[in-house]
Amino acid sequence: MLGFDDPLPRRPRRIVVAGVSGAGKTTLAARIAAVFDAPHTEIDGLYHGENWTPRDAFLDDVRALVAGERWTTEWQYHVARPILSESAELLVWLDLPFVRVTLPRVIRRTVGRRLRREALWNGNTEPPLHTFFTSREHIVRWSIATRGKYRERIPRLETEHPDLLIVRLRSRREVEAWLAAQRPRG
Repeated sequence: MLGFDDPLPRRPRRIVVAGVSGAGKTTLAARIAAVFDAPHTEIDGLYHGENWTPRDAFLDDVRALVAGERWTTEWQYHVARPILSESAELLVWLDLPFVRVTLPRVIRRTVGRRLRREALWNGNTEPPLHTFFTSREHIVRWSIATRGKYRERIPRLETEHPDLLIVRLRSRREVEAWLAAQRPRG
């Protein structure tokens, strides 16, 4: 596993970004896409249909995505992770401090989206804020419940896919330093 200051042995064309909900996967994936000229597809947009129902075409869309020569997306959804892992050349793991960074981000994002009634994927909006208390799958509760899962998943993935480059970023400073180091010089 590489750290933020380790050089990549090759320039990747197929990239996934992993991390708990609220870590900043989508934002980082979009930034990485620009640096590596590997277009970003937001995997949530492929997954969520109307009324937050999973789209029937989700796995077909994921397979079509990974069939491309260059792409960037988020490494999420248990049914899609194996497909993404098989095709990706680089996984960037956002392993940021949960209480100090990720939890405030996911709360701020969720509340802001709800108050603005921001349209997300396929017309969906964040549910009412009271669902934090009533739904086990509320995104903030989901983030809290799954915060330790990646510390199991990523080392296992490293064993299962030894050719997959994995970079672990543990702070916002490391994210910025790593991104800066990836920009072409010239």
